[in-house]
Amino acid sequence: MGGLYLYCLRESAPGYLAASIKGIDGNGEVFVLPFRDLEAIVSEVALEAFASEEIQRKAQEDLNWIKEKAVAHARVVQEAMGRDHILLDLIPMKFGTIFKDRTRLEEVLEKDYLRIREVLERIRGKQEWTVKVYLKERRKFEQVIKEKNETIKEREREIADLPEGMAFFMEEELKEVISEEIYKELNNIIEGLFEDLKKQAIASVKNKILGKELTGRQEPMVLNVAYLIQEEKIKDFNKEAQRLNQEIQANGFYLEYSGPWPAYNFTTY
Repeated sequence: MGGLYLYCLRESAPGYLAASIKGIDGNGEVFVLPFRDLEAIVSEVALEAFASEEIQRKAQEDLNWIKEKAVAHARVVQEAMGRDHILLDLIPMKFGTIFKDRTRLEEVLEKDYLRIREVLERIRGKQEWTVKVYLKERRKFEQVIKEKNETIKEREREIADLPEGMAFFMEEELKEVISEEIYKELNNIIEGLFEDLKKQAIASVKNKILGKELTGRQEPMVLNVAYLIQEEKIKDFNKEAQRLNQEIQANGFYLEYSGPWPAYNFTTY
């Protein structure tokens, strides 16, 4: 049985979608369904293939399928948002949003119309940018903390004045202190970065830290944030991100920022 897979909603932009975009199943083409002054970007799919139960099963048994379909979903949303340096405000849907037919989709759009308009107004003239920070050189970071942290240096001075037998036990305690202080300093640096960039934004969301299997990087991620920024503030945001990246590299970190993205983090309705 066929249904409609919904990628996103946007204000009417007739003709503003590249021709022959394949949908999430790799077969059906993406097309536009107009509704009042909105457009729903959809494609036809087999309902049984994208039912919530089937997606949950795939998530447990076939992660490659999930990744492939998630990439296809994001690609369509990105295309619907804009090209040729023109960006459209839109509401990206969660992965796996399907309707049994056009009538059911239109019923939902009618019921939620005012909320949809409110969300579109809220993000008008704004862009979502993401910031991810990685601990690129852990040993370098730990060494910097050991050299600068007064709590650690004080404990080291105390141990230096102790007899050898007592010093051994204190050194074990020192390892715990070092671990605690490194954790504190890491959090202080990350929170400082978050707050500095937040000054340039209208809103911000801290997202889940992604594992190496998802980032494809060997360095651990330590911060994953999305910011909603006024278009006129984008240059200032980029400059501040570049400055912070140069600053934290001395401590073994690396900051990666990118955008604009569809406003996934700021468009729940």
